[in-house]
Amino acid sequence: MANWFEHSIIATGRLPLFCFFVALIVTFIATRINVRLIRAKIGWFRNVNVGEMHIHHVVFGVVLMLVGGVAGLIVSGGSQTGYAVAASVFGIGSALVLDEFALILHLHDVYWEEEGRTSVDAVFIAIAITGLLLTGLRPLVWDYDLPINPAPLIAAHLAMVVVTLLKGKIWTGMVGMFVPVLLAVGAVRLARPGSPWAHWFFAGRSPRKLARAVRREERWRRPAIRAKIAFQEFLSGRHDLPSTRRSRRRT
Repeated sequence: MANWFEHSIIATGRLPLFCFFVALIVTFIATRINVRLIRAKIGWFRNVNVGEMHIHHVVFGVVLMLVGGVAGLIVSGGSQTGYAVAASVFGIGSALVLDEFALILHLHDVYWEEEGRTSVDAVFIAIAITGLLLTGLRPLVWDYDLPINPAPLIAAHLAMVVVTLLKGKIWTGMVGMFVPVLLAVGAVRLARPGSPWAHWFFAGRSPRKLARAVRREERWRRPAIRAKIAFQEFLSGRHDLPSTRRSRRRT
């Protein structure tokens, strides 16, 4: 294990990225444990309040991201250890920010509502991308030793990423930046029914394709989504409060 760490992480200059990765995971788990204890009103765990104002942990995350980012810019001598410390602080801040990503997205406290699952998705995506970077993969890079201009290939790769994301296939699009073969499937297959692509090209134009997309969603994706939600709620707690955003839209 020590030899692997020395040759695969330190020798390749990936120690700062590794520290960011570990800090992100540990802080996310610790934060979710903390908020679940607060929600259950166990022990001395309470929200941070100043007067009547509740201070969300995204505020502390933004501050730590600034501290870690600036420290990484000014670290002297290019020390990998110094960069690793800065990356750790940045990772802690990133976890706190991403854990309340849904609040930033909706500009409303949806932490324990259904929309709050977006925060967990954001953290999982960040962890997956960082993990791929740690393996040595790089996004949108063509480094094969072939006598061709890589610019058109990289542009086509990026175009397929955009199409895949517009089709509502977030995981395929994000991982496909590192593994292009996934995009060859994601970009040509049917879009998800609630995606921008389906809204632009299926609704009112191709009801048969929309019906196929809905059937495929119900048959294949819904079971996978339920399994994903079960795993997420095992880690992060249940997002079971009624949606206040929906109730506000009805009124």
